[in-house]
Amino acid sequence: MKKLSRNGNNWLILLMLFMAACGKKNAVQQQLTVNQPTLPYMGPHIIQEREENGVLIIDTIYHTIPPFSFIDQDGNIVTEKTVEGKVYIADFFFTTCPSICPKMGVTLQLVQEKLKNEPQFMILSHSIDPEHDNPAVLKEYAKKLGANEHQWKFLTGNRDSIYTICEESYMAFAYEDANAEGGYLHSGFLVLVDQNRHIRGAYDGTRPEITDSIVADVKRLLKK
Repeated sequence: MKKLSRNGNNWLILLMLFMAACGKKNAVQQQLTVNQPTLPYMGPHIIQEREENGVLIIDTIYHTIPPFSFIDQDGNIVTEKTVEGKVYIADFFFTTCPSICPKMGVTLQLVQEKLKNEPQFMILSHSIDPEHDNPAVLKEYAKKLGANEHQWKFLTGNRDSIYTICEESYMAFAYEDANAEGGYLHSGFLVLVDQNRHIRGAYDGTRPEITDSIVADVKRLLKK
C-alpha cells in the first residue's frame, strides 16, 4: 500500500480562522451556506493506493475521532462506544464561563428540542475546567439547561485528555488565560460528527439562529 499524500481540508482551516473565544468579541458576523449534494469531510486526510487483482484502487482515509473515555454528569463512563453508530455534536465549555458558553447552551437547547425524538443523535459537551466541573457540578448545570441525560452528556475527566482531544481531534482550542473573562479562551464552535466519527461540519454555537441549519445537517447524516 503506497501513501500518496496527506492534506488538510481548507473548509476547516477557514472556519477556524473565525473561532469565537471567551473574553473576545465574536468575529463571525454571518454563517455561509453552500448548497452541496453531501456534507464535506473536514480535517486532514490520507490518500492511499493499492492493487487488487491487477486493478489500481485509490482509498481516502478521513480524519477520525480516536477512542476516548470521560465521565458524565451522572458519574457514568462515556467512550466512543457510547456514540457508536450515532451522529453527535461536540463542544467545549466550562460551567463558570460568563461569555460565550451561555449562548452556546441556548443553541444546543434548541438543537436538542428539535431532535429529541432522534435516538441516534447525541451531544457531548466537554468541560475545559475539570478541576472545578466535577459530575455534581455538571449535573446541576445540565438541569439548568433542561438537558436530556440520555441524549446530552456533560463530560469531565483527565485534563490532558480533554485538551488533547480538543486540539488534536476536534481541531478546536482551549487554554487558560488570566486576562480572559472566566480565565479561559476556547472555541465557540459546535462540531458535527457522523456515525463513523468523521467531522462533517462546524457551526458558530453563539448564534441560535443557525439551529435549523444544524438540525438539517444532522438529519442528512441520520438518513444514511
